[in-house]
Amino acid sequence: MVKPKKDLKNIIDFKNVYVNYNLVSSALENINLTINTNENWVILGANGSGKSTLIKLISNDLYPSSKYPFTKNIFGRDRWNIFELKKNLGIITNDLHNYFGIHGKNLTAYEIVLSGYNSSIGVFRDYQFTENQFKKALEVLDFLEILEIKDKKVYQMSTGQLRLCIIGRALIHDPKAFILDEPTVGLDIKAQKSFIDLIKKLSTKASIILVTHHIEEIFQEITHVALIHNKTIFKQGKKEDILTSKNLSQIFEIDIDIQKENDRYYIKSIDQK
Repeated sequence: MVKPKKDLKNIIDFKNVYVNYNLVSSALENINLTINTNENWVILGANGSGKSTLIKLISNDLYPSSKYPFTKNIFGRDRWNIFELKKNLGIITNDLHNYFGIHGKNLTAYEIVLSGYNSSIGVFRDYQFTENQFKKALEVLDFLEILEIKDKKVYQMSTGQLRLCIIGRALIHDPKAFILDEPTVGLDIKAQKSFIDLIKKLSTKASIILVTHHIEEIFQEITHVALIHNKTIFKQGKKEDILTSKNLSQIFEIDIDIQKENDRYYIKSIDQK
């Protein structure tokens, strides 16, 4: 069975983190962000606000500037082997999805999930999987409700099916948390709903960090919100305190009237400032 989430204090503890792409321009400024386990977060911001850069900072694809003193801890550690980090933190991006779509066209759903053991694109022929590993891959497919496409190849899959397979690839390690970057991009309305329902199910096994600019993706189990604006964390805290019309109007730079119904948030109206 897929294991429940483990109880450690902090997933992310960032203080005074700056990221520079070069000596002149900054990519992130004064990032202060604390995310605990057993919390589900959304990082919400407009396109170009710094969301993708923040994901690269978390995944160790980018490193903080040494110009300022900072704290950058993930699961209580300031240094990680990237392969070990991936076992604890499943990061699902559209870049990874597109890479599989181009370079893994002939892989089956089962092979994609198995490839998580080696963090590879595909399965190495000389790698000997154990019976437990084969069994776990099938359990993951079953949990994600895609066992029936076990032998389906990438080029035959829908966008939503491939995205679930990539989640399964990370889920093979029972990570403590998932980061999902714009998870419903490319999905139709029916597939969007099914995918969000699946993420809700996933939140019973691991903490979810949802990175998006879509208010409608914020599901009931999300407990906290961080608003990113102009390369920094504008505000963060409990969902009910942060998701206000005033705050959203500021970060999207347009007048937004946000409402809540049946524990889901939606935009009632938008007016140009």
